[in-house]
Amino acid sequence: MRYLNKAGLFRTRIITAVIILFLSLLSQYVSAQPHPPRPVKINPTSQMLSFGAFYQGAAGGSITITPSGTRSASGSVVLLNLGYIYSSALFEVHALPGTVISILNGPDAVLSRAGGGTMTLHIGSSSPASPFVATLNFNVAIQLYIGGTLTVGPPAANPPGSYTGTFNITLVQE
Repeated sequence: MRYLNKAGLFRTRIITAVIILFLSLLSQYVSAQPHPPRPVKINPTSQMLSFGAFYQGAAGGSITITPSGTRSASGSVVLLNLGYIYSSALFEVHALPGTVISILNGPDAVLSRAGGGTMTLHIGSSSPASPFVATLNFNVAIQLYIGGTLTVGPPAANPPGSYTGTFNITLVQE
């Protein structure tokens, strides 16, 4: 029967400790598939896409709101400053840093008036422009502004009043 002296027992313990340490370090680098990415979250705010007050003239035309909130008109549309607010739509987007996000605009939307009349809304560009990369922490909202163009017909087709409707956008996480 063989007995280990103190030096042999010490060497055996050291070798065992080195093997255990090596195996534990090796196991830290072995991993399975990473967790799936956290999905992008979008929330509307109280700031809606609004074109303000205007007069369409005999031929009609269009009104455009840029993502920065600038308003312009074409055709016989006259922009009025009667205290009615005009603005781009504002959404809050939450995504992990480094996520590439593309915006897909839905089809043109139809806005309607309770007493009759419809107008067509074409969703425009965004700020930040699509595609963009999320750089903020998931808990911090990215401000996403969406503009659009409203096509206005002549007064007989589009009587004065409040026109409402909804539009769709889709965020694609790449």
